[in-house]
Amino acid sequence: MSAHSREIAAMDDAALNIDALMAEMGVNARAGAEALRLASAETRTAAIRGMAAAVRSRADAILAANAEDCAAGRQAGLPAAMLDRLALDPGRLEGIARALDEVAAIPDPLDTVIAEWTRPNGVHIARVRTPIGVIAMIYESRPNVTADAASLCVRSGNAAILRTGSECLRSALAIHAALEDGLAAAGLPASCVQIVPVADRAAVGAILSGLNGAIDLIVPRGGKGLVDRVKAEARAPVLGHNEGLCHIYVDASADLAKATPIVLNGKMRRVTVCQTTETLLVDRAAAERLLPPIAKALLEAGCELRGDAAARAIVPAMAPASEEDWVTEYLAAILSVAIVDGVAGAIAHIRRYGSGHTDAVVGEDAAVLDAFTRGVDSAVVVVNASPQFSDGGEFGFGAEIGVATDKLHARGPVGAEQLTTFKYLVRGAGQTRA
Repeated sequence: MSAHSREIAAMDDAALNIDALMAEMGVNARAGAEALRLASAETRTAAIRGMAAAVRSRADAILAANAEDCAAGRQAGLPAAMLDRLALDPGRLEGIARALDEVAAIPDPLDTVIAEWTRPNGVHIARVRTPIGVIAMIYESRPNVTADAASLCVRSGNAAILRTGSECLRSALAIHAALEDGLAAAGLPASCVQIVPVADRAAVGAILSGLNGAIDLIVPRGGKGLVDRVKAEARAPVLGHNEGLCHIYVDASADLAKATPIVLNGKMRRVTVCQTTETLLVDRAAAERLLPPIAKALLEAGCELRGDAAARAIVPAMAPASEEDWVTEYLAAILSVAIVDGVAGAIAHIRRYGSGHTDAVVGEDAAVLDAFTRGVDSAVVVVNASPQFSDGGEFGFGAEIGVATDKLHARGPVGAEQLTTFKYLVRGAGQTRA
């Protein structure tokens, strides 16, 4: 056998090994889903609380694994935004544990009666929340997503198959070990939450194939390239999370004392998250009054501004904005600025360039606020507050596995309740149909 033939054979063996690994994970996940579906709410709560305790007890191991990931990422030249998402410290790790505690404390969604009614013939019908089944989560280099996704799946009675990016694999495996401790302490099998233990990209393809029907829902969380690939290739339903081309519109009726901190927080609180503002829209009727102090606060905070001609005429310190700027998710301290003709102009701009994620309005005119909330069809529409509140934790979900921008099956921050479906329970007393 030639060297080239041996290389091809080795590649074929590796592919077979990945296929076998993933197929086994699919079979195990179905068993895990059944265990969670039959588990009591108290058991699932105990498992999530056990996960939080184990994250704390394994803190040194998790931080050491993360330090290795970060060192490898720096050596590989990862962008600063990705390194920020990847990095853990004791404070961020405690935040992961607290998020687990919060998910454990939220009301259990399963078996909740969504609606019920009785027909004239006496038959009683109830719509009741149930688990989806097996959820596969494909995500990039965010260690907290490993814990968030696992806890929300357990809370909602779903088994999870987790596949993180290669840059984060050591951290994710260390966190997963803590998650397994929590499951074991509650008497639940490890198959309830599995993680793909290798960085081989063939594992993603296997997940997208549906693992012989084992996967009920695929959730991608990451950049546009990842989401587009999952939507194009998946042979199981996908809960889409698009990029965050988020806007704030400041109306002529806005209170400058409200508008300035809202815009500053919306952009600069944390620039690498998906609900960060990427475009500021200012009403032409009051741009001379509103834009200079807002721009001054942003520039002083270290934000680069890129404006259209009208905005640059008011604030010459801005760089010129190109057409590409209106469709760019910077995830950096850069903000596009456009002057628009009132609320109608703002709505038109958002319809043309927005991604349907989160868009906000600042103003005091009730008619303007009503027009904006009716006219902007995004997953989250914010009035007189920072769009950074578009977050599962801030919504009271404990955590989230992303902000869904599609219109089915869920929309906005996706927590435990959004990871359920429903069934109908029909009860009678001997009725038969004529």
